Amino acid sequence: MEMFHISDVISLLGLPGPPHGRSSYYIQCPCCDELPRNKHLNINLKKDVYRCPRCGISGGIFDLYSLYTGVPRDKVRKTLVKSLGLPMHLNTERKKYTSTPVVDCPITDIEARNATYTALLSKLSLAGDHKQNLFDRGLSDDDIIRLGYKTTPIVGMSVLAKQLQNEGYYLAGVPGFYKTDNGDWTFVQEKRGILIPVRDIKGRIQGLQIRRDDVQKRKFRWVSSADKTDGCRAESWTHLVGPIRPIALLTEGPMKADVIHALTGLTVIAVPGVNTLTQLRTALTEMRQEGLCEIKTAFDMDLSTNHHVQSAYKNLLNLLDEMNFKFGTYIWDPRYKGLDDYIWEFCLNRRKSQ
Repeated sequence: MEMFHISDVISLLGLPGPPHGRSSYYIQCPCCDELPRNKHLNINLKKDVYRCPRCGISGGIFDLYSLYTGVPRDKVRKTLVKSLGLPMHLNTERKKYTSTPVVDCPITDIEARNATYTALLSKLSLAGDHKQNLFDRGLSDDDIIRLGYKTTPIVGMSVLAKQLQNEGYYLAGVPGFYKTDNGDWTFVQEKRGILIPVRDIKGRIQGLQIRRDDVQKRKFRWVSSADKTDGCRAESWTHLVGPIRPIALLTEGPMKADVIHALTGLTVIAVPGVNTLTQLRTALTEMRQEGLCEIKTAFDMDLSTNHHVQSAYKNLLNLLDEMNFKFGTYIWDPRYKGLDDYIWEFCLNRRKSQ
């Protein structure tokens, strides 16, 4: 049986190899990363696949080779056989990439995650500059308290984890928590930023996102402890704010959804990005059972100029059509990138004129 592996292609192309002990890692995406320090293309050595969650490009071994070399996909096998010095009629399976990967914990149930995250956030505070940032977006003190936003902890992660464990909260399978080399539970240390609870249709916290300070690219990222001992990776959860009504607005990013709801009272659904629709189908199915009939999309205005986003947006519309939802699109003044920016400017100007 013929067998190629993605590690062969990585070596031939001179691409970066995996950090020690990892079988899944990120490199610069040739399609959408403008700067060398940006890394969005995930390579999975176990599954022999790659995918960029930003632009949506993905494929297997032959696709990766074709992507970087321009060799037509149907010619790749012959090229690889020649480049790797293999017989044309390969009948023995070649050895796969081997390592001693760190094994992730399976994610625990939503009730346990919600309880642990709620307790964690209750032990944290919100820094003054972060509170001002949220005020500037249009949120009130009551909104901030209701939403549960906090500042990322900078020190004392092991102490926090120990307190939660002593109080009976479950840490295994909760993204962000993992064990140190000495076997003690701790919480990931991230860049300073605002912690954002991402909630399901019942208001339970599924996971946490961070809006990182002083970062120009990828400001928002998931709290995850993937590839750490007994850690757990985050999933691309869909966020919901507001009661379920027949019509809901669909946007990108939990914080944006929270702001739009606070300013308008609309029911808002948020996906982490227009490319990340994995959890959306499940969420929409549950919401339909509660009366949701129509979706109004409201993605940032750069949708009209970014062809990577346009392609992903078409996939989103195809999903809504396949699920037989009635749908439309909000359009606003293009001087404002997001609907939240436009609404806040309108509300602010109206208040000034009163």
